[in-house]
Amino acid sequence: MRPLNLTTKLTIDSEVTKATNLCDRFSKEDLDSIGLAVWDGYDRDKRSREVWEQRMEAGMDLAMQVSKEKNFPWPNCSNVVFPLVTIAALQFSARSYENIIQGTDVVRYRITTSDSLVRARADRISKHMSWQVLEEDMSWEEQHDRMLINLGIVGTNFIKTYHSSKLGHNVSELVLARDFVIDYWAKSVDEAPRKTHVIPLFRNEIYERVKSKVFRDVLNEDWYNSNTMPDEEAGIDHDKRLGMHPPEEPDDNTPFRGLEQHCLLDLDQDGYFEPYIATIEEKSKKMLRLVARWDRDEDIERIDGEILRIRATEYFTKFSFIPAADGGIYDIGFGVLLGPLNESVNTGINQMLDAGTMANSNGGFLGRGAKIRGGNYTFAPWEWVRVDSTGDDLRKSLVQLPTRDPSAVMFSLLSLLIDYTDRVAGTVDQAVGKNPGQNTPAETSRNSLEQGMRVYASIFKRVWRSLKEEFKKLHTLNGKFLPLELKFGEKDDSIRREDYISNPDQVVPVADPNVTSQSLRLIQATMVREAAAQMPGYDRPLVEKRYLRAMQVEGIEEIYPGADKVPPLPNPKAQIEQMKLQAKQMEIEFKKQELIANLMASREKTQAEIGKLRAETFVLIKQAQTAEIELRLKGFEALIKALETHNNMLNQNIETLRGGKDGDSGEDGVGAVAKPAANPGAQGASAPVANGANGAMGAGAV
Repeated sequence: MRPLNLTTKLTIDSEVTKATNLCDRFSKEDLDSIGLAVWDGYDRDKRSREVWEQRMEAGMDLAMQVSKEKNFPWPNCSNVVFPLVTIAALQFSARSYENIIQGTDVVRYRITTSDSLVRARADRISKHMSWQVLEEDMSWEEQHDRMLINLGIVGTNFIKTYHSSKLGHNVSELVLARDFVIDYWAKSVDEAPRKTHVIPLFRNEIYERVKSKVFRDVLNEDWYNSNTMPDEEAGIDHDKRLGMHPPEEPDDNTPFRGLEQHCLLDLDQDGYFEPYIATIEEKSKKMLRLVARWDRDEDIERIDGEILRIRATEYFTKFSFIPAADGGIYDIGFGVLLGPLNESVNTGINQMLDAGTMANSNGGFLGRGAKIRGGNYTFAPWEWVRVDSTGDDLRKSLVQLPTRDPSAVMFSLLSLLIDYTDRVAGTVDQAVGKNPGQNTPAETSRNSLEQGMRVYASIFKRVWRSLKEEFKKLHTLNGKFLPLELKFGEKDDSIRREDYISNPDQVVPVADPNVTSQSLRLIQATMVREAAAQMPGYDRPLVEKRYLRAMQVEGIEEIYPGADKVPPLPNPKAQIEQMKLQAKQMEIEFKKQELIANLMASREKTQAEIGKLRAETFVLIKQAQTAEIELRLKGFEALIKALETHNNMLNQNIETLRGGKDGDSGEDGVGAVAKPAANPGAQGASAPVANGANGAMGAGAV
């Protein structure tokens, strides 16, 4: 880094720290010098990664299955692009997306103490940050979904985390590797002295930022008032993948290309290069914005009044797929890793298709003896074409071109290449959901699937580590820009800015990097739940919630609010005793109903006897009035009165049983019937009458 020869010397103070744009402190010549230095650094970094760009573009073409025009072995020959890279990228995205974003819980604040206040603060931070990335920042989940797709192909992506004053909340923005230019041999993103984010800037965006004093006033400059040229390097290949052609002439809607460079500049000319963010327009190299890349005066460390060190604010988080073997900062994805194998498979398939085309096509040599015109002949079914040659002369003059069928060796080699490509990518049969076979033991199938997922396990850990760094940045931004108190979520949960005066290193993703599938996550949660039921010391409510979360149950807080918020389950012994009592009551009720049925049958029999006696009495009344008949009538009247008394007793017993009145002498309800039957008054009234009736009936018979 060479110092710039500037006419203005900047003084590092609080105003520089808080300024939204420092361009107004420099002359036009100084701004041109700074802009030229920014563009020169960008150009140097871009040239250092030229080889990587070529590999990245080739891998992207394979993933997008872009078929380029071929003229060998003949024009418009077979040009199939086998989707090996595409399948590998889709499989990685499908597995990683569901493992990283699990329901509504994405962020977790780790604690190592049982203090209730610390635990409550950790819960508030976890809920608030999960709500931020899923609800407040509406594009966060979509940005990370796109990131995972692109990460599997290219191998490197970046997330830019910052507080948007326009939106009023934190933002995590996806920055593709092709739009983030950094020296290929830089050690890390944090330690790189220069990194450039290529940003498309539409005319309205520049206008708005100029009026809001974010950009320098460039509305009267020539480059702004003229149409920009489309980017030839980045646009052409991208348009080919989409099947489009770049516009021949730019218009007012063609965006400018801004270069936002996070760099080190010695603007106070003290020999120490301070961190700044310089934004220029690429074609004109004109400065748009210059701002300090530290947030507070406390970030500046001084000794004897001189600057010793400035803790720069880092906005970018690198997401890595597989680290580059050559030590470069741009890692490799399936596009580079499987590119040569995919190209070989494409060549083999196209050669076999071309060989089949030759074998299925008619062609050859035509001798001089054949009296027919040259050229291509087409035939339709049942069609015969007349020629001037005889059959023998025609047969001797036509020689078909010798061709061979597609080689079986080529097919075996092609199968071998595809098999090893699947092994490298981890897209084996079971890993993509193919049935291993009917006779395969379950444990063998499970172990095979687990081994097939080993390729993804290390990648998941790298993504988990990068997410942790991103969440740390969001935690720090909340401590700076969050309101003093905020209500959020459907339940109006509360969070305070002072909650974020804590260690950001404790913020981690909820996802477990060691669990690479839904089935493994459920098995783990089930085993922990069983252990918690057998051994004391577990936090059972937390174990139960994690089990429900592993089952992907929605509304866990409503389904399982906690053991202290619902009535306890009844005592099993008390339930058994209650069941026994209910069974005994049912038995008593059955006996009572049986006794009622017997009493009702006896009552019907008594009523029938009363009816019979009344009929006989009616017959006697019609007969002559003699002393003997009068005696018999008196006997009938006494017998009827006794039966009526007995019938009334039966009615009382039935009403007592139906009314549920308990007797005095038994637990089973029998005493309720026995008591009226043993009434001495009723028995005394009925017995003499019955005897009298029998005596009268006997006298009459005599």
